[in-house]
Amino acid sequence: MNNRSRSRLVAVAVPVLTCLVTLGTLTAWSTTGNAGTPARLTAAEGRVLIPAGNDATAAFFTIRNTGTADDVLTAVTGPPGHRTMLSRDISIGRNARSMSMVRGATIPAGGSLAMAPTTLDIMVSPPPRLVPGDRLTFTLHFRDSPPLTVRARAVRPGQ
Repeated sequence: MNNRSRSRLVAVAVPVLTCLVTLGTLTAWSTTGNAGTPARLTAAEGRVLIPAGNDATAAFFTIRNTGTADDVLTAVTGPPGHRTMLSRDISIGRNARSMSMVRGATIPAGGSLAMAPTTLDIMVSPPPRLVPGDRLTFTLHFRDSPPLTVRARAVRPGQ
């Protein structure tokens, strides 16, 4: 084999071997679970407040993510005939608060998103007629995960 043939063989062999080593390393990394897992979301029964007026009420859930990727809660559908939307309570100064619509909320990998009256909630308008113990069904919609259907139990504010 002459020098010219040897140079061509080396020119072809180096990239091919580099690709094979890289592919083997990535395969081993993925096989051992290091490539991660998608978000794995669950939510236990939530709460919906018994309305005090005729404007709106709020529902709250804790969404857990046992996967290794973040996901985003993007929308909520609720009982037929009632508009539902994500909202956040914000301070507008001097002990005054206001409600602001939210486009989405992140559920971190290995963590949770806990809704509460003073943070994120699901606004329901007009409020349904509820008595303690009634249950409403909601569907939570996410950026990457399939929708999750959950129920909320009616409670009095402060419970």
